[in-house]
Amino acid sequence: MLSLTIPEPLSSSASALRPSARLLTGFIQKPTSLSWPSSFPKLCISFDAIAAPPFSTHDRNSFIRAAWTRRSRGEAAKRPNRKSWKQRTDMYMRPFVLDVFFSRRFIHAKVMHRATSKVVSAASTNSKDLRYSLPSPTDDNACRIIGNIIAERCKEADVFVMSYEPPKSERIEGKIEIVIDTIKENGILFV
Repeated sequence: MLSLTIPEPLSSSASALRPSARLLTGFIQKPTSLSWPSSFPKLCISFDAIAAPPFSTHDRNSFIRAAWTRRSRGEAAKRPNRKSWKQRTDMYMRPFVLDVFFSRRFIHAKVMHRATSKVVSAASTNSKDLRYSLPSPTDDNACRIIGNIIAERCKEADVFVMSYEPPKSERIEGKIEIVIDTIKENGILFV
């Protein structure tokens, strides 16, 4: 901490004259010689304790990093778990996602809200109303029925737009294509 020590007044007669004379003569030491440098007032300044800055200084680049809008490859490699802008905002831009699972015996489909992980609508060929009424719970006709049920339940829940992201190694073809096309035919948009 920077402290300023001002010497005591030299005489009480200077303070009795007028306040401005007290300021000029009372708190400034008189020069010991008549040289030019000795004519400047002598202030006693001490650096006993230096106060820590209000912010943490463990990362010198924190202020500079806040000014960047995009990160370089080197900085991205330093923080691999940091998600990109698209990854952070995608769940709010496309909030409803279709999830379809095909087992050997049944077809399961659900529409989920990505931000809250709430299931909006779900349908399965293993449900009580479909299990014994379908000739085969995994054929193309079952895929169309699951698509119709999902579309109806989404409309009841006021969901008219959803997205589907296939896994990296899969393409949209076969049974999943039938489910998605049936949902589109019933008035649900895919983005």
